[in-house]
Amino acid sequence: MSIYTTPLQIGYFFSILMWMLFLIRGYREQRLSDRLLGWIMFLLAMELQDYTFGFAGINVLWNELNGFPRGVQLLFGPIVYFYFRVQVNRKFRLGPKHLWHFLPYTVAFLYEFVGFVQGPEGVQRLQASTHYLVLSYVNRVLMVISYGYYLSRCIVIYKKYRIWSLQQFSNNDLISFRWFRNFIYAMIFWLVFREVMNVLDLLLDLDFYQDWWWNLALVAVALYVGLAGYEQQQPAKIRFEEVENLSKVNQLTSELTSSKSEIEQDKAEVAERLNALMKEDKLFIQADLSLHELARHLQVNASVLSATINQVFGQNFNDFINTLRIEEFVRMYKEDTANRFTLLSLALDSGFNSKATFNRAFKKIKGNSPRDFLQDLK
Repeated sequence: MSIYTTPLQIGYFFSILMWMLFLIRGYREQRLSDRLLGWIMFLLAMELQDYTFGFAGINVLWNELNGFPRGVQLLFGPIVYFYFRVQVNRKFRLGPKHLWHFLPYTVAFLYEFVGFVQGPEGVQRLQASTHYLVLSYVNRVLMVISYGYYLSRCIVIYKKYRIWSLQQFSNNDLISFRWFRNFIYAMIFWLVFREVMNVLDLLLDLDFYQDWWWNLALVAVALYVGLAGYEQQQPAKIRFEEVENLSKVNQLTSELTSSKSEIEQDKAEVAERLNALMKEDKLFIQADLSLHELARHLQVNASVLSATINQVFGQNFNDFINTLRIEEFVRMYKEDTANRFTLLSLALDSGFNSKATFNRAFKKIKGNSPRDFLQDLK
């Protein structure tokens, strides 16, 4: 055990452990997102494996398994991308149409595997050939393209999901935006750091111990992804579908245009019914209230309700509901002249699901923190 071996072993065995835990929970609860995150942890473990074994003096990877295709870089981007797709859409399923994403890895794996099964001499001939050197450069270029393509797709999904969810949910903590953002940043940090170390290695001919630093960065990423990912909420209601091609965009635009006149006619009536429903039944105190649930109560189309809230009230669904909750909070605070209840209990009774959500919404809508606002109110 040393300063070099201990962190890598912790990261490696932690990643293997989380891989198994995610798979067990994913199959037990029939959750594809857990299974995909488990495979992400497995890939991180494989990235750590060479240096973990090397510093521990275990040479099986370079002796008995020399030439076996251990590279998993071309798998990383697609699995991260599909994990994001599943996180924001519980109905998403991997099917035959998605197999092309794994084609580059499959070709690279089979190419090296054919040489490996020919024995040590076959591996030596393959690794000494010119086409092996050329393909190694091609593989590296494909790896960089894969990382850039799939992580950029994840960023697009993240941004679209944030906008979409504000129109759908009164509680945006169903899936933590911070987790999405930090997950992407962690992946980008590790990949960029590794490429910087590779360039330095090429220029300065770094030794095995100096290369250790990018593995240490990977250990930190693996610990964060494993721990933070395991405690993420896994709601079943999210059905976000990314608009992937122009034909779908045109179709949605056409549908919106054709229904615009109907929305103009109905929005005043819907707004009046919405105000009455909120005043009488106070549905906004339901912490998990969604646009579709509210539309069912009003017996209107969800798109009509969304357009009404945007055009008549000038707010998205999330802000509209939180405004009503804050008004309810202020009303209950004024009535509680004996100070029997804490601010948090009043916030929860108003429909907020946490202190952080309440404070964030209050500051956004009132422009001040709850305590400062109430102090001015007094």
